[in-house]
Amino acid sequence: MDGTVLVADDDRTIRTVLTQALTRAGCKVHATASLVTLMRWVEEGKGDLVISDVMMPDGNGLEALPRIAEERPGLPVIVISAQNTIMTAIQAAEADAYDYLPKPFDLPDLMKRAQKALEQKRRAPVAAKSGEPAPEGGDLPLVGRTAAMQELYRLVARVMNADLPVLIAGESGTGKSLIAKAIHDFSDRRTLPFVVAQAGDLQGADGPAALLSKAKGGSLVFDEVGDYDEETQARIVRMLDALPDPAPRIMATTQIDLAGLMESGSFRQDLFYRLGGVTLNVPSLRERVEDIPLLAEHFLARAERDGLGLRRFTPEAMQLVRAYSWPGNVRQLENTIRRLVVTSPEEEITRAEVEFVLGNQPAIEPLRQGGEGEKLSASIARHLRRYFDLHGGSLPPPGLYDRILKEMEAPLIEIALDATGGNQARCADLLGINRNTLRKKITDLDIQVTRRRKLM
Repeated sequence: MDGTVLVADDDRTIRTVLTQALTRAGCKVHATASLVTLMRWVEEGKGDLVISDVMMPDGNGLEALPRIAEERPGLPVIVISAQNTIMTAIQAAEADAYDYLPKPFDLPDLMKRAQKALEQKRRAPVAAKSGEPAPEGGDLPLVGRTAAMQELYRLVARVMNADLPVLIAGESGTGKSLIAKAIHDFSDRRTLPFVVAQAGDLQGADGPAALLSKAKGGSLVFDEVGDYDEETQARIVRMLDALPDPAPRIMATTQIDLAGLMESGSFRQDLFYRLGGVTLNVPSLRERVEDIPLLAEHFLARAERDGLGLRRFTPEAMQLVRAYSWPGNVRQLENTIRRLVVTSPEEEITRAEVEFVLGNQPAIEPLRQGGEGEKLSASIARHLRRYFDLHGGSLPPPGLYDRILKEMEAPLIEIALDATGGNQARCADLLGINRNTLRKKITDLDIQVTRRRKLM
C-alpha cells in the first residue's frame, strides 16, 4: 500500500491503531483529533486518502465532506462512525463519501477498503440535489451495528437513486416497509408521492391506471407481493410493460421466498425478474442478536419521548430480552417494550416482569417449509430444537410446556372446527375429546366459531 493517509478521530486509541497499521502497510500517516487541522492539511494539498470520524470536538465530519470535495475533488474519504443508524450511511452516501464503516470496525476490513481507495480514482462528485432537503430520520428504528445491518445500510445508500426496481425480502416485523420508505424519503423522488399497493388495489379495469395516477413519478410499492394470486401478478406484468413517462420507482416487499414460489409454479417468472433488479434482504432479530439491546434502548427512549415515563432494564432483564427468539422481530420487540414501560411500577424493569410478559408471547419462530414427506413430529422437533438453540446458554422463560401446547392446540382446534363447519359435537368427536372440554378450550383460547354448512 502506498500513499499518505490523513486520520481524524478524537479517540487516541483509534488514531494510534490506524497509524500503526497504515504505517506497517507502507503508508505515511498524519493523525489529528481536530477537524480544523484536517481541513488545513487538505487545503495544503496533503494526503491521498482521508479516514475521518463523524462526531469531532470542533465539528461534524459529514458536514466537512462537501468542503473537502470542493478543495480536492479527487480525494477519497472513508467515514467511520459510532452512530450506527441507516441515517449515517445515507448521509455519507449523499455527501459522496468513498465508503462508510461503523464503529467498532474490523481493522483488516478497513485496511482493504483503504487500499482500494488509494488504488482507484475516486468517482466524480455527485451534483447537489435540488428541491427539499432530506427529511429527518432520527425516529426510524433502523438501527444496528451488526455486519448484516451495516451492509444493508450501504446497499440502501447505493440504490436509493438508482433507476432499478427493488425487492425487499424479510420476515414479518423486520422493517421491510421502513426500508422502502427510507429509499423513497432520501432519494431524488422525496417530494413526489409514496404509494403502497395491496392486491385489492389492482383489481378492476381501472385499478392499475389509478395506482399509476396516484404514484405519478414517485415510488410505488407492492406490499407482500408473494401473496398475490396469478391474475394479480399478470396485471402487474402488464402494468410494468406499459409504464408512463415519468415512471414511478417500483419496489416490492415479501416475506415469502419468491424464487421458491417461482420454481413451484406459484409465482410468475417474468414478474420475478421484473421486480428483482436489486434484492435487499432484511435480517431477522435472530440473525442480529447483538442489535437487540440497541433497539431496546431506542424503544425505551421513544416511550419516554411519548410521555410514558423513564424506564430501564436491569442487567438480568436485558439478558432475557436478548436471549428471546422474537419470532415477530422488531415489531414484536417494540410492542413488548411499550407494554413493559406501561405496566412496570418502578423505573427499573426486572427479569420477573419480562418473564411474565414473554410468557404470553409466541414461543416458536415462524415455520419454514420443510422437506416433502416430513413427519409432523420431526417438524415440531426441528423447530423446538431451534427455539432452544436461539436462547444460547440460557433457558427459555418458565411456562414453556403450556405455551407450546397452546400454540399447537389453538390451530388444531380452529382447523378441526373449520373442517366440521363449526359443529362442536362433530369437532369434539373428530378430536376425540369431550364436548364440554372442547367448549372450555374454545373459551380459554379465544377461538371464534362460525357455523355453516360444510361437507367433509
